[in-house]
Amino acid sequence: MAKPKFIADADLSEKIVAAVIRREPAIDFLNASNGGTRGLSDPEVLALAAATGRILVSHDRKTMLRHFDEFCQNHHSPGLVTVRQKASRRAAIESLVLIWAASEADEWDNVAIFVPL
Repeated sequence: MAKPKFIADADLSEKIVAAVIRREPAIDFLNASNGGTRGLSDPEVLALAAATGRILVSHDRKTMLRHFDEFCQNHHSPGLVTVRQKASRRAAIESLVLIWAASEADEWDNVAIFVPL
């Protein structure tokens, strides 16, 4: 079984991505620059995440969830994690590390969760 891999939406704090990798260097997590999500629409970002087999991590709960639901009607998605914009950075980091440590990638297929802390 494979561990989850992540890709950041352009709106996700790069400090969260960097801190997740510092906390657990084995996590495969592309920031928006390395992952190529900057300047893409939500449907394009979801398609890129799916094409690369990565769970999308975003702060955009409002529009991304709608686009995720629409995308999953016709496509497979490796998953979506939305993190509340004002969430504690520490809680967001720990949540992402926990997702990686305690699960396998296929458990997140077409699943969206919200990290509200």
